[in-house]
Amino acid sequence: MQPWSREFTGRVDELEIESEVLRGNALGDPHVRPLWVYVPPGYDDDPQRRFPCVYVIQGLTGQLDMWRNREAFRPSYLENIDELFGSGEAPPALVAFVDCWTSLGGSQFLNSPATGRYQDFLCDEVVAFVDGRYRTIPDRDHRGIQGKSSGGYGALVTPMLRADVFSALASHAGDALFEACYLPEFAKSVRALREKYGGSYDRFWEDFRARPAFSKEEDDVLLNDWCMAACYSADDDGTVRLPFEVATGRLIDEVWRRWLDKDPVRMVPRFADQLRSMRAIWLDGGTRDEWFLDNGAVAVSKELEAIGVEHTLELFDAGHMAIGYRYPRSLAFLATALAK
Repeated sequence: MQPWSREFTGRVDELEIESEVLRGNALGDPHVRPLWVYVPPGYDDDPQRRFPCVYVIQGLTGQLDMWRNREAFRPSYLENIDELFGSGEAPPALVAFVDCWTSLGGSQFLNSPATGRYQDFLCDEVVAFVDGRYRTIPDRDHRGIQGKSSGGYGALVTPMLRADVFSALASHAGDALFEACYLPEFAKSVRALREKYGGSYDRFWEDFRARPAFSKEEDDVLLNDWCMAACYSADDDGTVRLPFEVATGRLIDEVWRRWLDKDPVRMVPRFADQLRSMRAIWLDGGTRDEWFLDNGAVAVSKELEAIGVEHTLELFDAGHMAIGYRYPRSLAFLATALAK
């Protein structure tokens, strides 16, 4: 590939959305968010034609402008999208890039008193905003959602929780099977807190915000465990409840059950009717994924099989990182299903 951008056949509109549900959130994060919409070639040729729309969400620590990043010898995702639709390999669709970043790293695309109402922001405000400004086909049968890692988690659970909004999903290495992807990390957090921060998360956050982020080895696991607790097990007043004792790592069963209640593997049987209504489901994961999210994808697949839901599962030789080349495959899959 050429190491520079080429002229697009479609276009990317850079917009802002002012959110009422995020206004005054507990973290004080911005309630005005960027929103990008990729408009496929041919959109302006027929002012009567309407298009399906795929909503793309990011993994933990993802910020919207990262979609322009490129890895060595690889195009950016925006370039991949434009190539996909410009070549005619997939039916044309609008693609909306949604920002649900928080100052804890992410939101898991859930409503939480500790982070904000990000599920409502995505499903009610963003979708209405896009439908009001573009010639979408404004119904759930022509909307899909795609994401990787924490974004893959959001892509998995949002259609279960809001099947009135989405009818197709693609989850790349989505967080699932929590005893495999999260539980082994708790002991690492306990040790790091004890050795570096006197057992105090407050001291960690004070240090983390006073220096370049992720400049210490333990930053990743400490941030991830706290952020997940803020999303999965915050009390109504916003108090974040960790699922383990900070001094020992011993599980706090009541809190851990709150996490498991939000595990996609456990959710599938409870949301069987919603999943049976999906038009398309894509799951994948690298067989060397560092958090064993390939195991999570297989576990979700087994639960879908048990309730009779057709889906696509692909396992491939890779780890968790640098798998953006997988996105166009599932985007074509979603666009084809949503165009019917």
